Amino acid sequence: MLRLSCCSQNYPWGKIGASSEVAKLALEPIDGSKPYAELWMGVHPNGPSKIRESGEPLQGFLQKNPEALGTHEEGTLQFLFKVLSVNKALSVQSHPTKDQAKGLHAKDLKNYPDPNHKPEMAIALTDFQLLCGFREPAEIHANISGCPELQGLLKPEDVAQLKVAGSEKAGLQVLFRTMMTSPVDTVASAVAQMAERLKQKSDRTALEDLLVRLSEEYPGDVGVFAPLWLNYFTLKSGESTFLGPNEPHAYLLGDCIECMACSDNTIRAGLTPKYKDVETLCTNLTYRTGGPPRFQSKQLAEGIVEYAPPVPEFTVHEITAPAKRVPVVGAGSILIVVAGSAKIDGEEAKPGFIFFLRADLNDLKVAEVSADFKAFRAFTPRP
Repeated sequence: MLRLSCCSQNYPWGKIGASSEVAKLALEPIDGSKPYAELWMGVHPNGPSKIRESGEPLQGFLQKNPEALGTHEEGTLQFLFKVLSVNKALSVQSHPTKDQAKGLHAKDLKNYPDPNHKPEMAIALTDFQLLCGFREPAEIHANISGCPELQGLLKPEDVAQLKVAGSEKAGLQVLFRTMMTSPVDTVASAVAQMAERLKQKSDRTALEDLLVRLSEEYPGDVGVFAPLWLNYFTLKSGESTFLGPNEPHAYLLGDCIECMACSDNTIRAGLTPKYKDVETLCTNLTYRTGGPPRFQSKQLAEGIVEYAPPVPEFTVHEITAPAKRVPVVGAGSILIVVAGSAKIDGEEAKPGFIFFLRADLNDLKVAEVSADFKAFRAFTPRP
């Protein structure tokens, strides 16, 4: 086991100072005025981890010690592991397939820095609010019908297609693109009018509260309308969602563990001051509709829960009391302790301690486990 030092990212949407799980787990002096948004664990060049004792980059260590990885890992970690602390909505976004990522990277290196896809999983640490996937067509139709400001951006005959059997997907694609490509001034006026109308209501719904909140965080942004199209839900601690390619989503509030293929490619289209690639997002989306996409974890053993999405790059284990061992997985892995304390293979493990575990390790004994101990471990499973 090698203890790591990992990079925190201070994006403006992060929780401020000591209110951020990222700040607490980074184990660095906390600036009370600064946002702490993400803690990166892995070898991605935008936030590479180092071996704490020597300062050597983890990627360099792996190149010198190939036996520390499984043969299926192709000489490097295939995943990027993160902790997120969200105080303000992230962008309405999606992530490309592998082939799309290669094309975007070749065409626009600045905005698409990796030739790799970015399927990702979020596991809630606290109540975690998000938007993910398109709602059922009937729900979207009802939301549009209840929002005159959004109706003003759309053609009634297109809206009607959401209620015509067999035409829902094509209708949704036309409607969403129409909204996303509406003139900026027209959208800004519609958002402002909607926000003003909702602020006058004394009995707002949770959805209407969110629309008001987003209009305050991103005034005039087309993404403020996103909750009318996308599922709005909350993951409780331990619950998860998996986001495949070209599924629209936006994280809104809370703390989570996140794991993804090793990539930083994001197609953004709203709720952001960053570069927006509306055309690519609207063209690539699946326009799949349904309820909130909750992912089902599986109990492997006492104190071991597995989150195994349908992608080859990563699986995540949650390890809690009364686990007695860290299982053998035959792959290089990263483990972070988020709560409580224990001894793993005789080494102290407490919140913010992050370890690289070699592929050639046997079962690691977990001892002196506190009742509130919780750790997460990411690895690339053997095929």
